[in-house]
Formats: sequence, structure tokens, C-alpha cells
Amino acid sequence: MWRLAGLPDILSRDEIQQLLTAFDRNNATGMRDYAVTRCLLDLGLRRTEVAHLCLNDIDLRAGTLTLHGKGRRIDVVPLPRRTGEAIAAYLQRGRPQTTRREVFVRHRPPINAEANLDIVRNAVRYAAERCGLQQRVRGTHIFRHTMSCQMAQGGAPFKEIADLLRHRSLDTIYAKVDVPSLRRVAVP
Repeated sequence: MWRLAGLPDILSRDEIQQLLTAFDRNNATGMRDYAVTRCLLDLGLRRTEVAHLCLNDIDLRAGTLTLHGKGRRIDVVPLPRRTGEAIAAYLQRGRPQTTRREVFVRHRPPINAEANLDIVRNAVRYAAERCGLQQRVRGTHIFRHTMSCQMAQGGAPFKEIADLLRHRSLDTIYAKVDVPSLRRVAVP
């Protein structure tokens, strides 16, 4: 019955800026958590996609990211400049020495372990608490909604939004967010 659900909750541009400034990018954990959040916000990645992102999935020169999704599905998506810069900064100056191939790793014992789903969720949750958005940012899915809404409001076709979010169907909740476009095609 998700079709009958209300509009998805999204963050305003001011709230996004407020959240992004809540990270201390002068320390390793802050660099990691900022890069994690950029992946969620700029690419609309799912929490599991961020946690399992590997070093060889990133092509900074080509500006692409390879995602391994459900059912062995592989997608190559464009890597936004700000996201690539955040990941590169973390890899160069924040990531601890490890043999792990995952991009994001733990910074506390056990050190030689990948960042799990909780680390991805907590990166966002703790930043939201620091900037007073804990009532608005309760999980990571709000970033997918926010990104898709921004794209729709910017005039992106629903097919493009669905492709970037790796949806198999255009029949998604994200179609509900572009109220101005829906009004233009609605019967008076």
C-alpha cells in the first residue's frame, strides 16, 4: 500500500548545508563520515551500497562508480565531483592502514574490518544530532528521497531518476514528489 502513503520526507537546501557542516573533516572519522554522507546524498546510494563499496569500484579519472546491487546487478554511475573529492580526501588522509578492499573501514577495534551498516547509519545519525536535525534525519533513506526530489524539481525525467536510483520500474514513490509537474498534466 505504499502508493497510498504520503509524500516522502526530504531535506531542504539549508538543512543539507547544516548537516554537511556538522562533520569535523580535520580528523579521520570525520573525513570518512563526510564521504559516506556525500555518497548517500549526492548519489542516493543505499546504506548497504555505501558499506560494501570497494576501492576498485571507484574510477576517479573517468569520474564513475561501479555499484554491485541486488541479484548480481552491476551499474556504473557518474561520480559527482564533490563526492569524488570527499572520497579521495578520506583515502589519502583519513583511511587507516588496512588490507581491506572496502573504501570505508572501521577506525576503532577491530581495525582491519569493513564499515558495516551501523557505521554508515551512525555517521549520519551523529552528525544530525550535532547540528540539531535528529528529528528530521532518522535514517539514511531520506537522502534518496531528497536527491530524487531535487532532480525532479530540476526538470529531470522520471526515467533518469529511476535509472540513477537503480529502480527497475518507473512506478515508484518518487513520482509523488514533483507536484508542479503533476499539476501541469492533471485534469483541471
